Amino acid sequence: MRILQRIGGVHFSGGPFTATIQLRFKKPANTAQTRLETRTHDPKLDLLAFHRRRVALILNLYNLIRDKKRGPFISLQLLSRWAPHASVKSISGGKFVRKYPHVFEVFTHPVRRNLCCRFTAKFVDLIGREQQVTHEMEEANVIKIRRVLSLSVNGTIHIHSIRLIRRELGLPEDFVDSIIRKHCEYFRFIDSEIIELLSSSSETFTAQVEKWREKEYTDKWLSEFETKYAFPINFPTGFRLVPGSKEKLKNWQRLQYLKPYQRIDKVTPRTCGGIGRYEKRAVGVIHELLCLTVEKVVEVERFAHFRRDLGFHHVNVRELLLKHPGIFYLSQRGNTLYVFLREAYQKGTLVEPDEIYQVRWEMLELVRLGRRCTKMLGAQEESELEEDDLDIAESSKNTHANGSNNFRDNLFSGFTSFDLVHCLGLFRSGAS
Repeated sequence: MRILQRIGGVHFSGGPFTATIQLRFKKPANTAQTRLETRTHDPKLDLLAFHRRRVALILNLYNLIRDKKRGPFISLQLLSRWAPHASVKSISGGKFVRKYPHVFEVFTHPVRRNLCCRFTAKFVDLIGREQQVTHEMEEANVIKIRRVLSLSVNGTIHIHSIRLIRRELGLPEDFVDSIIRKHCEYFRFIDSEIIELLSSSSETFTAQVEKWREKEYTDKWLSEFETKYAFPINFPTGFRLVPGSKEKLKNWQRLQYLKPYQRIDKVTPRTCGGIGRYEKRAVGVIHELLCLTVEKVVEVERFAHFRRDLGFHHVNVRELLLKHPGIFYLSQRGNTLYVFLREAYQKGTLVEPDEIYQVRWEMLELVRLGRRCTKMLGAQEESELEEDDLDIAESSKNTHANGSNNFRDNLFSGFTSFDLVHCLGLFRSGAS
C-alpha cells in the first residue's frame, strides 16, 4: 500500500484489496444556498446593501440613545452593553463610533471626565427632515396601505407585518393612529392586530408593471401577446445564460397568470392553473410590493410575514427570487439578505427618487464618507477652541485690569489730598 502511494502519489482510503475499486464522485448539490453563493454579483448593489445595513444599525442606536433621561449621549464604556439591543453584535472600544465621525461626535463629559459619544447636529437634522416629510405625505401613505391590503387574498392583513416594513414603505412611526385610525372610511379593525379594507372604498388598482408593458407595446411596437404578461428583464453584468434558457424565458414571459390585484376565493396552485402560474403570480405580488417601497429594497426575511396574507405560502421565497435574476437581485453583504428590484436601479442609484429617498441618501453619504473629509470637522473644532481661548483671554485681561485698578484704589483710599501733597514734597526734597 505504501509502495502504491509513493508511485502514484494518490492516497487510498481503503486497504490494499479495495485500492483498485473505482471511486464514484458525488454530484454537486444544487440548492438555494449553492445558487446564492455561485450567482453573478453586482458590486454596486452589494456595496449599497452594506452601507444600508450600517445606516440601519446607526438608527437603532439612535432610537435607544434619544430616550435616555440624562441626555442624548452615552459613555463609550457602556456602549458594548447597549449594542445587542441595537442588533450590533460587537462594539469594542468605540471602534464602530470612531469609524463614522460625520455621524458620531466623541467628547469628554464635563463632570465625570469620561469619553462619551452623541450624534452630530447634521445627522439629527436629517432624521428630523425625514420625519417631517413622512408626515406631509399622508395621502400617498394612505394609498400605499390600501394597495397592500388590495394585494391580500381577502382584504385583511396583520399590522405587525406592515410595522416590519414601515420604514421601507415610508410610513411614520405612529401610522396606526395618524393614518389607519384617522381614515375610518377606508380601514376597519377586525382584531387588535388585524385590519380590513372596506368594500365601499375598494377600487381596482393597476400594478406598476403595467406602465412598463404599455410603454413597450406603444414605443417598441411589440405585440400584445409578447407584452401582456411580461416583466422587465435586466441581467447583471457578466451573467451567462445556460443553453436553452432563452427559450424557457420567452415562454415564461408569455405565460398567463392571475394578476396581483385580481381577487379569487382561494389562492392555491390548483386554482391558479398550475404551479408555474402560481409562482408567476407570487413574482408579480413581490414585484408590486417592492414597487411600493421607497428604496425598492426589502429584507427577504420580511416576506415570511406576508406569505399567508398575500397568498404565496406554497413556495420558498428565496428559491423563487433566485430563479429570476433578471427581475430581482439578492445581496448578502452586511450579514443580511436583501432583495433589490433590478429595473429600479441603474449604476447603483435609484432611477426615480422621491423626497424621502433624497433625505436618506444624504444620511447614506455621511456613512459612506467614513473617516474621509474630516478636515472640515477638525477646522470647526479648532475654531470653537480658538473662540473659547479668546473668551478666556479676554476674561483674564478684564480680571487683571480690574484687579490693578482695585489695588491702586485700595492703596490710595486712606490718604487725603493734604497727605498726598506733603508726601510729594518730601519725595522732591529727597531727590534733590
